[in-house]
Amino acid sequence: MFGENLTVEGLPLEDELATGDRIGAGSAELVVCQPRLPCFKLGIRFRDARMVKRFLQARRSGYYLRVAVEGEIATGDTVALLEPHPERVPISEVTRLYLGDHVDIDGWRRLVHVDALPGNWRLHFEELLENARPAPPSE
Repeated sequence: MFGENLTVEGLPLEDELATGDRIGAGSAELVVCQPRLPCFKLGIRFRDARMVKRFLQARRSGYYLRVAVEGEIATGDTVALLEPHPERVPISEVTRLYLGDHVDIDGWRRLVHVDALPGNWRLHFEELLENARPAPPSE
């Protein structure tokens, strides 16, 4: 499987676009599936070990899109939101929840029900929920 990097002007930012939102680009239809998170190579590239942390603190990660309907995309094509996902979990919120700034059981519960979220991300949030549950009362 191959992917393409797109540089697009005017796309909604991470606070405005939610996991599961459907986007039209040219004749293709894309689904927002997860934030783009940097790896250690970003720090190497900028020769700054703090770069990954600074990048994540900015909450401007970008996002990955899954192809829902294949099509052609060319320079000048319109890119627009076709259908917002009913759960409305913005990409910036997914990033915050993933980084574990604090316990947010309600946020984790919302995310495990977003069908567009990849399985490994869903598993991560399911594990957080499982570990956050209070222990049963002792007899």
